Amino acid sequence: MPRNHFFSFKSFTVHQNLSAMKVCTDACVFGAWADVEKAMRILDIGTGTGLLSLMVAQRNEEAGIEGVEIEEGAFRQTQYNFSESPFAGRLTVHRSAVQDFLPPAPFDCIVTNPPFYQNSLKSPDAKANLAHHSDSLSFADLLAASDRLLETGGRCSVLLPFEESLVFEKLHVPSYWYLTRELVLAHRPGLSPFRRMMTFRKGIPPVTAVGEVNRELLYIYEENGKNYDSAFKAYLKAYYLGF
Repeated sequence: MPRNHFFSFKSFTVHQNLSAMKVCTDACVFGAWADVEKAMRILDIGTGTGLLSLMVAQRNEEAGIEGVEIEEGAFRQTQYNFSESPFAGRLTVHRSAVQDFLPPAPFDCIVTNPPFYQNSLKSPDAKANLAHHSDSLSFADLLAASDRLLETGGRCSVLLPFEESLVFEKLHVPSYWYLTRELVLAHRPGLSPFRRMMTFRKGIPPVTAVGEVNRELLYIYEENGKNYDSAFKAYLKAYYLGF
């Protein structure tokens, strides 16, 4: 996906010149996939440009959506993108670390595309480090905050690199959070997956038998690596201008 200063969708435009977290394909899939049905109060942790909030606002026409963002440029970018969207009346962003965020009531749905590099070489760009490295928001901190901010029975959807998602799930997810859905994303058949999306429900075991999770493997491209996969197009048809 090209790194332009803005990215136009069918119903809104995301400006991204102030944010280190640019619009990318996996985040777009996540915004189209995350479980936000019937939610009334949605929290977007690490809002970046506001992309996820805008996408879920299009899908859920009743919910109020709040973002929390620590980096000043991304915060101002989100403010602008929210104000210019047709969903402006239902969107709010707070400049805060999520560890310090104290809303008046818990949320029934959380979506997050968090910083995910645990121990890798950092960029000289401080904004990029905040967006991509977990120093400012470790997996343990993310889950502690999400657990505090999510009501019992609420859903939390998270996007991570595939290998990091295994660490996240094994070492940090509370025992009373239950995995209900997952989507594994690969570029095309024959290549290893590079992203994993997971939805957890807090405190209420799934009705289905243990181990029965709604699992999906999605390819961006067909086997030739040139044509978009039909399932990928179906997810993003409501958003991408070219679909």
